[in-house]
Amino acid sequence: MKKVLGLLLSLTIVASLAAGCTTKEPTTPTTAPTTPVSTTPLVVGYAAFSQKFSPFFATTAYDQDAQSLTQVTLLTTDRVGGIIYNAIAGETVAYEGKDYKYTGPADIKVTYDEAADVTTYYMKIRNDIKFSDGHVMDADDIIFNFYVLSDPTYTGSSTIYSYPIIGMVNYRENNSKAEELAVTPEELEAALGNPTDEMKAFMTDFVKGVLTDELDWVKSIMTDPNYKSYVDKYPVAKDLFAYFYGKDEAYDSTTIADEAKVLEDIIAQYGPDWKTLGANYGGSERYFAADIEGEVSSMVLKDKLAKSDGKEVPNIEGIKKLSQTEVEVKVKGFEAPAVYSICGIQVAPMHYYGSEAMYDYANNKFGFTRGDLKAIESKTTTPMGAGPYKFVEYKDKVVYYEANENYYKGAPKTKFLQLKETTDGEMIAGVGTGVIDAGNPSGSKAKFNELKSYNSNKEVVGDKIAAVSVDNLGYGYIGINSKTVNVKGEPGSEASKNLRKGFATVYAVYRDVAIDSYYGDAAAVINYPISNTSWAAPQKSDPDYSVAFSKDVDGKDIYTENMVADAKYAAALEAAKGFFKAAGYTYNDASGKFTAAPEGASLEYEVIVPGDGTGEHPAFAILADTKAALEKIGITLTINDPADANVLWDTLDANTHEMWTAAWGSTIDPDMYQVYFSKNGKGLGGTDSNSYNIADPELDELIIEARQSADQAFRKATYKTALDIILDWGVEVPNYQRQNLVIFSPERINMETVTPDITTYWGWMNDLELLQMK
Repeated sequence: MKKVLGLLLSLTIVASLAAGCTTKEPTTPTTAPTTPVSTTPLVVGYAAFSQKFSPFFATTAYDQDAQSLTQVTLLTTDRVGGIIYNAIAGETVAYEGKDYKYTGPADIKVTYDEAADVTTYYMKIRNDIKFSDGHVMDADDIIFNFYVLSDPTYTGSSTIYSYPIIGMVNYRENNSKAEELAVTPEELEAALGNPTDEMKAFMTDFVKGVLTDELDWVKSIMTDPNYKSYVDKYPVAKDLFAYFYGKDEAYDSTTIADEAKVLEDIIAQYGPDWKTLGANYGGSERYFAADIEGEVSSMVLKDKLAKSDGKEVPNIEGIKKLSQTEVEVKVKGFEAPAVYSICGIQVAPMHYYGSEAMYDYANNKFGFTRGDLKAIESKTTTPMGAGPYKFVEYKDKVVYYEANENYYKGAPKTKFLQLKETTDGEMIAGVGTGVIDAGNPSGSKAKFNELKSYNSNKEVVGDKIAAVSVDNLGYGYIGINSKTVNVKGEPGSEASKNLRKGFATVYAVYRDVAIDSYYGDAAAVINYPISNTSWAAPQKSDPDYSVAFSKDVDGKDIYTENMVADAKYAAALEAAKGFFKAAGYTYNDASGKFTAAPEGASLEYEVIVPGDGTGEHPAFAILADTKAALEKIGITLTINDPADANVLWDTLDANTHEMWTAAWGSTIDPDMYQVYFSKNGKGLGGTDSNSYNIADPELDELIIEARQSADQAFRKATYKTALDIILDWGVEVPNYQRQNLVIFSPERINMETVTPDITTYWGWMNDLELLQMK
């Protein structure tokens, strides 16, 4: 799933605004005007932007929403997420007894050839779509976008290249034999057993880098009480380093005064021996396998290709332009989520992001220099497209837009639109006092009371504010990084899982009271790491449904049916003790506290919560209660609540985080590839979006199997097994499924012009051109 990591209280998609606030509901949109009729700007309160307003490189939910106002997406879906295949002429689909006609920029057709095991995605666009500067959109623009997203140097959030599009691997490797000569497990094993000089040099450099970093780490722990017993024995950093990493038992670092010489000597002891380093560093010879095998595999493939008669590959065989309005993509096999990614691309203008002079389809020129996306990246802060609005500027924390008079559905009635950075605490007052016209505050009990205070009728829908809730396409969670929270550097070991489950068990027991206190009826606790809006989400009525982290280390139920809250808290803490003991922690029966952590673990961990420095966050109470509980058994949980939420995102990017709390925004299909697939762990050459750093071969296999089936029942069962594995790793505590509290000013917005029957999958942007200010 194209899940985008966003702040917990995010306006996940601006499209989720205006859910069901109309008092009169037309069953079909009216004819759009050709020119705007209102010059009063629509001002929408929004969380902070990162200014990556690019259809290619936007990452946060807010930046993606900001740029999406300027773009059109090929795929059209209805109010339940169903695909509208004939969107040019339009299709009428019923929703809760009403008929709605859906139109869009393109017709879509998906066919599967079972004999050839090939799926073809056919896209035909309208011939009258214009970008905001008047250029007509055509198939060449679509081709340009596909090639940008498929470029070997592309680093955005799209994962189109991960699908087995025919010729994709050959193109990215620039060799016609790449797919045919893919490295086999046997070839990789042989190369690792008898590495070439080039491979040895890489391994040696890798070992050198790790050991150099580890010397710095040893220096940093010399005053850490968790390592006091080691420091007492080796009070000089170079000697403690040699104790930890010396391979030659006869080597005596105390006789050498020069620290740099000690490092040089120990590096020489290892040479290219990354396996022994892995054992000493992480307790397993396989610890660095992913790093080494990935590069060695590339070297083997490079060598095979150099010896082959493969030719340079100028294009992607499976992506073809059929006419000026038609494109097809052929993919090996069938994967259910692929249609949403392949046909769901936004079509950005080649003449703006690339170069028409560099495009010649017949001669394999696609609008930019292959392997060089600098020109495209240079437009990241200034988007342009064929969407309803034109980007004007970002200034003083406001994104300014003007109606696109070339919009294919007609220019929006409201000429000006602004997305204004507004804190969560300011949203309701902003709408109530006229500073903003719409917003998405958190749905807490306190917020509901504040909201009602502005209306003369003291209800949630009144004269000053009209509020409505719609299920959020996403969910809140507490994350634990397996790379930094483990035992002996082995994230996947039972000891490491038990360590994380110790924390998770205590977190989980405090969810009910915290979420109820914060949200009331606007959210519910969930027990699996998936949004309840998904058809794949386990339901309480399912026979194998289980409350998250409600089993002890022996697999027995922690709670009984009639337990009161305090008894549950005590039982959870006792169960946590069992997990910590199983992880290798030293427990003092007399004091009732843990006194020492196992190798690689700690008695103190940090959790980051984006609560604006004030604790204004639904998970804050969970963290505070967990902190108090763990203190009783000698374990410290430090709560870091930075005033600037970017501290969290920067820490996640650096992969130095231990625990954190945030929310995922989901897409229609519950594909788990981007967030949980091993290769997408930080720094492994994937999307870097697996912030848990979970790496499980069985989970990987299940993710791929679910992707490749069209049988929804099979997919749901497969995803259930995958969800159980994620929980077993103890890297994610599902927290809550909330509803989006969306508020509007009926005084300033003509509510009858807001699209009716808004759902999780159908927001106000779908008919944005019809929305009108009073």
